[in-house]
Amino acid sequence: MFKGKVWKYGDNVDTDVIIPARYLNSPDPKDLASHCMEDIDKSFAYAVQQGDIMVGGWNFGCGSSREHAPIAIQASGISCVIAASFARIFYRNSINIGFPILECPQAAEAIKSGDIVSVDTASGKIVDETTGETFEAKAFPPFIDNIINKGGLLPYLKEKLG
Repeated sequence: MFKGKVWKYGDNVDTDVIIPARYLNSPDPKDLASHCMEDIDKSFAYAVQQGDIMVGGWNFGCGSSREHAPIAIQASGISCVIAASFARIFYRNSINIGFPILECPQAAEAIKSGDIVSVDTASGKIVDETTGETFEAKAFPPFIDNIINKGGLLPYLKEKLG
């Protein structure tokens, strides 16, 4: 269960906007986070708080297949991303690092920047606590929920394989 303030962005937010290519030479997630979203929102990296929630429109995370994009968002303190839809490679990269993302077009449309939102990833329930509206995203299948709860694909496999 997550609860936080919303940072909202539009459609087709690509990986070059999430983390500009000029910063990809850093292996440090916190360094990546310090540049997250800077080309469209200069205040994001300095104002985001641990537990905040990002909301995007259609095709969130399109562009290159870089894993740096969900890493930068997660390391910035964002607890999860809700979007109308995700680029498939961004979706898979997020799961691989244990970062929860939920597709819910109705929530992505209705939720406003600055709203306080709570998210139950196990059930897919999203509540905009500012407006009282409730939304239902499709919950993760148990195996994906397990990967996220273990902190990503590698920790999941290490535990599973002993």
